[in-house]
Amino acid sequence: MTTCPCGSGRDFDACCGPLLAGAPAPAPEALMRARYVAFLQADMAYLTRTLAPEKQAEFDAVEVEMSAKDASGLGFELRKVESGEDGTASVEYVARFKVRGEPYLHHELASFRHENGDWLYVDGEVNPRQAPRQVEKVGRNDPCPCGSGKKYKKCCGA
Repeated sequence: MTTCPCGSGRDFDACCGPLLAGAPAPAPEALMRARYVAFLQADMAYLTRTLAPEKQAEFDAVEVEMSAKDASGLGFELRKVESGEDGTASVEYVARFKVRGEPYLHHELASFRHENGDWLYVDGEVNPRQAPRQVEKVGRNDPCPCGSGKKYKKCCGA
């Protein structure tokens, strides 16, 4: 028994092993974890099989396999999962590798689609950015935002 490289803390045979052997992924995050492990194992068949049909022509298996052979996994971090009611989902994750001795980080917001009982990887946005925070400036003579009824300069701004 070995711990799954996807970082779930579970045994490989109870985590990504069955998915790599052909079982359907129960959820998009499980598929993403299995795709990470497939990359580490240079399993191009799995990466191709779990890719949406319209994206398979763009997939360069030779290039990905060459990258995978030079990589070793340093960890997989699941950041956020959002599911839509229309059979779509997104998974934000960070995958860490060591490639030719150098550390490498891959941060992605991946899109998935549920089709014919299987989750498929559709596309991804690398290094997604969050919307900037909007901060409202309070003037000295404006009412204090704490709700005291006093001017800001006589209350929280003092």
